[in-house]
Amino acid sequence: MIDTIIYNNKKYPAFQTQGFASQFIIPYAKHICKGFGVDVGCNRLEWCLPNAIPIDPIVNNFDALNIPYNNLDYIFSSHCLEHLDDWVNVLNYWDTLLKVGGVIFLYLPDYSQEYWRPWNNRKHKNIFTPNILEDFFIEKKYSNIFKSGVDLNNSFSIFAEKT
Repeated sequence: MIDTIIYNNKKYPAFQTQGFASQFIIPYAKHICKGFGVDVGCNRLEWCLPNAIPIDPIVNNFDALNIPYNNLDYIFSSHCLEHLDDWVNVLNYWDTLLKVGGVIFLYLPDYSQEYWRPWNNRKHKNIFTPNILEDFFIEKKYSNIFKSGVDLNNSFSIFAEKT
């Protein structure tokens, strides 16, 4: 039997309320996130992207605006940006840590999941669509921008290369 939750008279898989969303994108991200990089907001060591250095206040004393590394090949982050006060400032900071050719890879909750909208889930301060982040990366002159559609986890991924 499939465990579900009902929210606003819509049915969603119950696992969407349990964390570890990165499990759905890690197999794909491993093809993009290579070299020396970090996983920002992994929440648990076992949820971290393999071979990435975890950046999370629960795992260690680092957070999205306190990363003790630079010249990174990639920054991977799953279901983290929506929790932060100023996502633009965070992405601008991450940009300073990436080397040219480095990649920012994001996996985020999509607007389509009503439970994850900030006015319904007070842990979330932002909600995104792929186009919002694509516009950000275009404005910041990133190249090789790839965005997915919404997956069965009501999430999407986007990654871009620093030029």
